[in-house]
Amino acid sequence: MSPTNHHVAHQLRLLIYYHLDCNLLRNALFFAGRLHAYEPRATEAAYLLALCHLRLGQLKAAYDSSKNPGSRGTHLGCSYVFAQACLGLERYGEGVAALEKSKSLWASRNSWNKHTETRRQPLPDAAAVHCLQGKLSHAYGDTNRAIECYAEALKLNSLMWDAFVGLCDLGVNVRIPNIFKVTPAMMSALDSGSGEEAPLGTLEDSPPSDSFSNKQGYPPQIHSTSDPFSIATNRVNGDTRPNLTKSALYEKLNGSTVSVTPVGGGTGIGIEGLDTPTGPNGSGVAPQAHWNVETKAISSFHEEIAATEPPLAPSRKTRTIAGLDMNFGIDAPPRMKASHIRSKLRTNGDSEEMDGVASTISSFMTSSMAERKRTISGQIAQSVTSNSTAHQNLNVNDPLAPQRRSVRLFNQIRPQSNKFSASTGSLGSKEGRDIKKAKPIGTRRAQLSTVGRVVSGNRKHTDPMDVDSKEPRHTVVNVPVPFNPKPIVSEKTKEYESLQWLLDLFTKLGSGYFALSHYRCEEALKIFNSITPSQRETPWVLAQMGRALYEQTSYTEAEKYFVRIKAMSPARLEDMEVYSTILWHLKSEVDLAFLAHEILDVDRLSPQAWCAVGNSFSLQRDHDQALKCFKRATQLDPKFAYAFTLQGHEHVANEEYDKAMAAYRSGIAAENRHYNAWYGLGRVYEKQGKYNVAEQHYRTAAGINPTNAVLVCCIGVVLEKMKNPKAALIQYARSCELAPKSTLSRFKKARVLMALQQPDQALMELNVLKDIAPDEANVHFLLGRVYKILRQKGNAIKHFTTALNLDPKASHYIKEVMEQMEEEDDEDGPMAG
Repeated sequence: MSPTNHHVAHQLRLLIYYHLDCNLLRNALFFAGRLHAYEPRATEAAYLLALCHLRLGQLKAAYDSSKNPGSRGTHLGCSYVFAQACLGLERYGEGVAALEKSKSLWASRNSWNKHTETRRQPLPDAAAVHCLQGKLSHAYGDTNRAIECYAEALKLNSLMWDAFVGLCDLGVNVRIPNIFKVTPAMMSALDSGSGEEAPLGTLEDSPPSDSFSNKQGYPPQIHSTSDPFSIATNRVNGDTRPNLTKSALYEKLNGSTVSVTPVGGGTGIGIEGLDTPTGPNGSGVAPQAHWNVETKAISSFHEEIAATEPPLAPSRKTRTIAGLDMNFGIDAPPRMKASHIRSKLRTNGDSEEMDGVASTISSFMTSSMAERKRTISGQIAQSVTSNSTAHQNLNVNDPLAPQRRSVRLFNQIRPQSNKFSASTGSLGSKEGRDIKKAKPIGTRRAQLSTVGRVVSGNRKHTDPMDVDSKEPRHTVVNVPVPFNPKPIVSEKTKEYESLQWLLDLFTKLGSGYFALSHYRCEEALKIFNSITPSQRETPWVLAQMGRALYEQTSYTEAEKYFVRIKAMSPARLEDMEVYSTILWHLKSEVDLAFLAHEILDVDRLSPQAWCAVGNSFSLQRDHDQALKCFKRATQLDPKFAYAFTLQGHEHVANEEYDKAMAAYRSGIAAENRHYNAWYGLGRVYEKQGKYNVAEQHYRTAAGINPTNAVLVCCIGVVLEKMKNPKAALIQYARSCELAPKSTLSRFKKARVLMALQQPDQALMELNVLKDIAPDEANVHFLLGRVYKILRQKGNAIKHFTTALNLDPKASHYIKEVMEQMEEEDDEDGPMAG
């Protein structure tokens, strides 16, 4: 019998997903081809085939495989893969149209927090589709549409980092706290995804969740036992407490047999299985009045729980346990002084006192607890007035009488530290002496003060083997441990806390990236430095800090960050073009050449590698070889704007201004906010004498990067050449504010001040400049001219001489000015201009 089509296709899909998850893309593509051949008209088969092609980087094949259903919007997966292929093939309009046609399939999808180690969501949700739409619109040139799509993606999923980066790259002013927060879509996904999770700290069964357990101070129940008649052990936050269900409590209230046995080797009488209500004082022990539970309260509690539980077997008559001479009912014995019992138990060899202890305990417990014994019919039995009556009725001392099963079990499980057993019936035996010498495992000093305190109706079974037997049950009694419930933190709360921690981290990272994208470098550095060291000492954060210092022209400090990045991640390629430019500015030929070889070894087909090689040739003044390297980088990545800018710089060095302008324009086309290309165009126009056009391009670049002192200074230079010294002075002053250590801006400012007949202010600027650049000949020459105007000939000759020693090639001009010291109006020499 041949298999059905459905089962064959199902098996093929399983194989495809298996190989995709294992990153065996060739195998997945092979099976996707078999599935598409088996079901040529199935959109799911077309989607899997296109997905395999996309994962392998075969964009055209993915485009063709998903075009039919994807372009029509009939299958979400096909439309998404088709749009991604269009993004890589630069067919942006088709991708946008395909996603719009399939909007009804993804508009209401939200798969955030649904991807785990065991669950997968192969189809995208609305946030992912909006992010892809933003990328397509951005590449298509529709900036407003791109901003809308990125904003929608962040509204649905505030952790969509690509959408945030897209907004920053577009230069949008965003409010970071309004972005990185829990969105309603994320909240609903978190609530639905963690509803079945158990709280942390619950290892086994939890306490009951009924009203009685809540009154006892228990946390709500999460897991209930499958058998309501069994007594399971619950461990919550390190405290082991028995799990008492309603049915077990009902059995206790209807005639179970109680035995006195120390638990865990502790001294004194233990009440194991009894839960101590938390008193109002918070100590875990209720006041004395709360222990005197009336018969009416117990009966009302019986009636409350009897309606929901099946009837139990009738209780048997109470027997006196052999060897202890004790008769147990339901109620607890009167309170005894623990210190009195402890002092007698510690007396060695005093058998009379030990007999007195046993008889006292027997009389207390028999007189009080026998009042609650019930008959088979459930009626309260007559009180037993004395221990002798109990012996006569039960004949427990008859050696010929067969032992009951409960007595045998009691003798088997008798603990080694039972001091009461050692003192009653076998005080002279070796076994009794050995048991008496045993030391308790845990400290019970605080528990002895509560001996005898028992809440009727709050007892539990200790022997689960005897639950269904027909013999009387024995309940081991233990001292109630003060229960201080620790706060149980649910899994959902933990998820909220971890999500909030991530959002706080992303807020800092996003704030730093946003500040850097707007070239507020000092602010970006402060934000990145405020991140925790574990997150700050990562390649991405260090790269952003290095870029910020590079934009501030602090090349030496920026180099240190990139050295750390290379030590952490030697194979990192991102931002290496910036590192190579930093080494170019520092004139580090050897380091730059070594970096270029390293990056080429990592990936010869990366544009960063060829930019580094080109910078190395440029530093050696081999501009033709540098141009070839930069052109290779643009061939590998036509959207790599910085390679076009470097290419334009080399054309300017070769005085090929037309080619330089073409390269700069290509860089602007690749990235509109690439201010370096705008600066390059302004520089070309300035060299061509087109100062008005140059000023426009410089101002455009300064509008993108308003904190760059070089761009502001270039605007001042153009204005000065346009015979507008007052406007130029404003730009120079602003440039000095942005970069106080900028020698070029301060020198040009001092020269304009001299032209405006303000020698005193020019002298102040030059004195500051002399401290910054003491070996600059032009500074000393200009200082000599200022002192000459101020009629301070001695200082003027001093600085002229210093300038002559620093720059002997300019001796002709310096000597000429010195010879004209007596003239008031001397012409500006070439050193001043």
